[in-house]
Amino acid sequence: MTSVISLGGSLIVPEQIGTTFIKEFIALIEALLAADESRKFIIVTGGGSTARRYQEAFFEIDGVRPEAAGQKKAELNDCADWIGIAATRLNAELIRQILRKHCSENVVYDPSEAFDFEGRVLVAAGWKPGFSSDNDAVILARKFGADTVINLSNIEKIYTGDPKRDPSAKPLDSISWREFRAMVGDAWVPGANLPFDPIASKLASESGIKVIFAAGHPIKNLENILLNKAFTGTTIGK
Repeated sequence: MTSVISLGGSLIVPEQIGTTFIKEFIALIEALLAADESRKFIIVTGGGSTARRYQEAFFEIDGVRPEAAGQKKAELNDCADWIGIAATRLNAELIRQILRKHCSENVVYDPSEAFDFEGRVLVAAGWKPGFSSDNDAVILARKFGADTVINLSNIEKIYTGDPKRDPSAKPLDSISWREFRAMVGDAWVPGANLPFDPIASKLASESGIKVIFAAGHPIKNLENILLNKAFTGTTIGK
């Protein structure tokens, strides 16, 4: 059994490095590996506040933002993406080194490459501009036969709208890919605060992969997801 977790950077580096959460997360992974010798994990890390701070610094120093850049918009988005990708790779290396006794492979940067998954934990990070690490998680789920991606962040459920702007927005236990993609659109913007990357959503929808969207706290909720017990979160699927 291979479980794929898209581990949001908001949990790894909310502002400072989230050592309390990381310890809880690692302890759960270790316990589940010990309890079931057939279990494997693929963990794909996001960039968190490190990515956002460096991207903001880039735009401030460069002096032009993508929304005002005209023909330079694509170029600036690529620049911001590469900065975010670097942050995901730093976070991935932290997780891999903590779980090093289970990791036979180095951190995966290109999920499309041919490689074996010989250890029990595979850690991956951002690949290239145009999408987030969520998309890498979907690619790896397809590659290694997982039908579900668990997307962990600091938000408990997906809402019908932005609850900060729309007081009538309601939390959802489930939503179809068609409905979800209508909400998030088809375009990726670096640093966008969306529940799941629109590019990853398209690929998951076309591949028949479901996504379980849930908060990383409390860690017991992730344990329930991984053990097929009742959990708090939103399932995105057919």
